[in-house]
Amino acid sequence: MTKQDLQIKTRDGTAKAGLFRSAKTSPAKAGIILYQDAFGPRPALDGMAERLAGEGYAVLVPDLFHRNAPYGPFDAKTAFTEEKTKAALMALVTGTTQEMTISDSAAFLEAFAGEGVTGPIGTVGYCMGGARALNAAAAYPDRIKAVASFHGGNLASDAADSPHRKAASIKARVYVGMAGVDRSFPPEQSTRLEEALRNAEVDHTIENYVGMAHGWCVPDHGVYNEAGAERHWKRLTALFAETLI
Repeated sequence: MTKQDLQIKTRDGTAKAGLFRSAKTSPAKAGIILYQDAFGPRPALDGMAERLAGEGYAVLVPDLFHRNAPYGPFDAKTAFTEEKTKAALMALVTGTTQEMTISDSAAFLEAFAGEGVTGPIGTVGYCMGGARALNAAAAYPDRIKAVASFHGGNLASDAADSPHRKAASIKARVYVGMAGVDRSFPPEQSTRLEEALRNAEVDHTIENYVGMAHGWCVPDHGVYNEAGAERHWKRLTALFAETLI
């Protein structure tokens, strides 16, 4: 497995990113953008990217908080329980708008092309990254063929930039894995997202991971659940295997 450190020029500055590829698969058959959770790029996400790259993809993990770099690092197990780090995290999350990430995503897609990855693209996001993965699919429907969100928050909120409002622009297949109980994605939002995707005739699945808490997929999170994470890997790799061809 190889990791290449990239400096990606965006409209608002330079974003650091890791590009992961397997030496066994050259060139990569397709690309995947992994949109971070609230704690930013770190070894836990690198490990997840490596696992995806092992399936034959080029996997990009960009820093969505690059406008505020340097920051952190944060301990995913404690950052939201300590007032100082919680305030710093929330400032990063709220200060990085959906429109900023949508704009950055154009540069992320160009970075793939610059590295010789010209096949179809998938996106996957965790926590705050879930909505961004969906909004990217809506903004770049001719490039992004599959999108997944796991414990994504505010996927169908009242906000003007809520992903469900752009469902009609999505051409990708969509998979949403929701935590059993998640204040950031309550049942009424799940219903609203389902209705929006269905009305837009988007090929989609919304699955409830009963018993899982927000963050269960990411190995350095305090609520990480190995069985639930393996179930997520099964769904995610199947989605990409069936669409990024």
